[in-house]
Amino acid sequence: MSDPRPDDAREAARRAFLAGAGLADARRAPLPGDASTRRYERLTRPDGVCFLLMDQPPAAESRPAAPAWDETRRRAEGWNALARLSAGRIEAFAAVAAHLRSLGLSAPEIVALDPGAGLAVLEDFGDDLFARVIAAGTDERPLYFSAIEALARLHAAGDPPAVIDGPAGPWPILDYDALALQAGADLFVEWLPQLEPRLRLDDAATAAWRTAWAPVTALGAEGARVLAHRDYHAENLIWLPGRSGPARAGMIDFQDAVRAHPAWDLHSLLQDARRDVAAELEAAALKHYFSLRPEVDREAFRAAYVGLAALNEARILGIFARLIVRDGKPRYAAFMPRMWAHLRRNLSAPGLEPVAAWAAAHVPAELGR
Repeated sequence: MSDPRPDDAREAARRAFLAGAGLADARRAPLPGDASTRRYERLTRPDGVCFLLMDQPPAAESRPAAPAWDETRRRAEGWNALARLSAGRIEAFAAVAAHLRSLGLSAPEIVALDPGAGLAVLEDFGDDLFARVIAAGTDERPLYFSAIEALARLHAAGDPPAVIDGPAGPWPILDYDALALQAGADLFVEWLPQLEPRLRLDDAATAAWRTAWAPVTALGAEGARVLAHRDYHAENLIWLPGRSGPARAGMIDFQDAVRAHPAWDLHSLLQDARRDVAAELEAAALKHYFSLRPEVDREAFRAAYVGLAALNEARILGIFARLIVRDGKPRYAAFMPRMWAHLRRNLSAPGLEPVAAWAAAHVPAELGR
């Protein structure tokens, strides 16, 4: 008899895991996927109570970085180690969830775990993503303010532990260092030319790109003092109006959390790749953040916010180009004009003149318009 196909073996592992968790009789419904290698199912017990099955095969991605690895080792191990991503590990999700919940924030409770198999059953926050309920007519201001309040509480907690002892075992919280930040920015020069023939970059242009970003990556690395969700936006936040204050912002997809500059999650939220956030709301949300953290140097924070936002937008444009070119996902092209607009606006700010000059020299003015 031949060995079972990989899909059959994975399904058998899922069934065995759910049986062990007392959910063998739950109705299973797949949820839409995203750009990752994870998949989710909604589990509905006969009594109507719902949970989520998180399925992340451990071998689906390259290894995450160990804290002691140097630049050479990180580059050799692959993208996850270079960028300090978790490779979707269940251990990372469980540890960060435990830390967030210890601060009174809303992260899903872990109901059952098998980290070796890459499987977990989670509390189900429902389908009310911020983006979805706002599109349905809910006033967006209370949602964004609750998300800001959650960040203010997270940042007020200060430097996260070097290692979090989560329910699936310990997980290191690594710095979002200059190497990881620059690697993200470099996705722009690696993948945009493959999507846009008008963008022609030689080795000298790439070297100049890295030199231009060096002050921003240094600023981000030096200011890495808080736990950052790292992908904090309206499609990774779920509205929980039955809770109060910052707990109304239900957080998901935080397994790639790192120690980063506190501006990182704010610009991810307020200069979103997938939806427009009005300039007035962005300004009001930042003002609300500063009111909750009056000790923050506003001028220095705003400079970091603009610089890191610009870097992130370059990174996201590179990711979207990669998804289109390499992965055959053309739908991401619809998000790129918004990112170009954010990037151009940020590059007009003081302190980003070297990057703006590079863009003027190498990026056609009509690109992305």
